[in-house]
Amino acid sequence: MNTPKYYVPARSHWPIFGAVAVFLTIYSMASIIHESSQGHVGTGSVILAFIAAFLMLYMLFGWFGEVISEGLRGLNSDQLKRSFRISMAWFIFSEVMFFAAFFGALFYARMFAVPWLGGEGAKGEANMLWQGFSAHWPLLKTPDMSTFPGAMGVIDAWKLPFVNTVLLIISSLTLTLAHHCLREQDKKGTLMWMGITLALGVAFICVQIYEYGHAMNDLNLTLNSGIYGSTFFLLTGFHGVHVTLGGILIFVMYWRVKNDHFKPDDHFGFEAAAWYWHFVDVVWLMLFTFVYVF
Repeated sequence: MNTPKYYVPARSHWPIFGAVAVFLTIYSMASIIHESSQGHVGTGSVILAFIAAFLMLYMLFGWFGEVISEGLRGLNSDQLKRSFRISMAWFIFSEVMFFAAFFGALFYARMFAVPWLGGEGAKGEANMLWQGFSAHWPLLKTPDMSTFPGAMGVIDAWKLPFVNTVLLIISSLTLTLAHHCLREQDKKGTLMWMGITLALGVAFICVQIYEYGHAMNDLNLTLNSGIYGSTFFLLTGFHGVHVTLGGILIFVMYWRVKNDHFKPDDHFGFEAAAWYWHFVDVVWLMLFTFVYVF
């Protein structure tokens, strides 16, 4: 009877190195947040944050570099390749739960918290707390305008947000075409479509930066503009971070395609980056619908 073979990774210092880097990152960020609430951020916390960021980048380049090297030497078994796919699937699932929490906060605020503040079911009590307060979404006039001044307006969904929606939808199409070219061993076509995808991602970030400037300077829409401003910037801001991360992944895959790291039937690194990019695009469609349109 054949004994099943399991992949046993070689000893590596990268996991413990990564754990230290993550701890220093969290500790330095917590220190900066705490000190900023006291009115002054210490130099030590900032320096520690830069050290943590450097260690994190060093760990990522080193660890992923080793994994890529093992793959190029043909050391990856079928079982290990399956584990890569399962791990990426669980990672994306964790990202789904991450955004689900923020969408849940948006839903709770719109459907429950704001109506309750407006006195739904007990209007008399609400008037005793905030005389004349009218609850409707988006909440531009907060109960306490002195502390949370609210905003003068909202972003028009059919201008900049719609442009960004078109950019991301097209980028998903171009990345799919790049994947098709990779399967067909068309290196030139793969690089061309990946380059277009990257350009569309950069354009998305540029449009969002311009949109943020318009929101803050012209509409007084900030994180301090009550629950609407908080949910708007948390959802769109974290999504922008994910677009940036997805762009970095695609750039690395571009470099790997250029250096002939992939085969038509063995290119999971590319597929993993594509999975992530398509996930980010789907999240944006939900953001466009529930944050900008409705």
